[in-house]
Amino acid sequence: MTRTEHVEIEGTPLVATLVPGNGIGLLALHGSNEGGTAELARTVADRCGATSLVFTQPGVRRPVHIPSPRMAVAHCALLREFLERVALTVSLHGHMRPEAPHTVYLGGGNRDAAHVLAEALAAGIPQFPAVTDLTEIPAALRGVHSRNPVNLTRLGGVQVELPLLARTSGEANTPPGAVVDALTAGVRGLSSA
Repeated sequence: MTRTEHVEIEGTPLVATLVPGNGIGLLALHGSNEGGTAELARTVADRCGATSLVFTQPGVRRPVHIPSPRMAVAHCALLREFLERVALTVSLHGHMRPEAPHTVYLGGGNRDAAHVLAEALAAGIPQFPAVTDLTEIPAALRGVHSRNPVNLTRLGGVQVELPLLARTSGEANTPPGAVVDALTAGVRGLSSA
């Protein structure tokens, strides 16, 4: 059931890969830029039976970062399908804030879902404190823009901004097992909420 689509956004060629599942969607818009996010999206979705959509720039040495609100549905049929299929999105991103090397920021429009994820992350990876208060999240990481795909599903979603240590474990882009487990527990919590 895995499907791929070659798209071009702002002159940048990308490959979108959709794996259909249930009504929770794991999204990695910057799978080549933000190491570990593509792997996390695929693994957590697989464990939870969720839908995943991952964008990559295969074979590109220096991937281009296109801001999330500009990853518009007009560019990609699989993104449109993803947004129609899922009710709630968990969009995985990476940050490199030197002042917050262990902090996970939980933005996006669905604040209740952000709190559900925060509880699961606090239980599973307390070494990576989760911040849900939008006023304490750097403006560029809040994920509240109305055109950001995380906010375009029926129930909106949560933009999960992970520091490098929470998304890679030294072996290429392999996320730490504890992070995978905690995020999986959070997504399962969203499914039952």
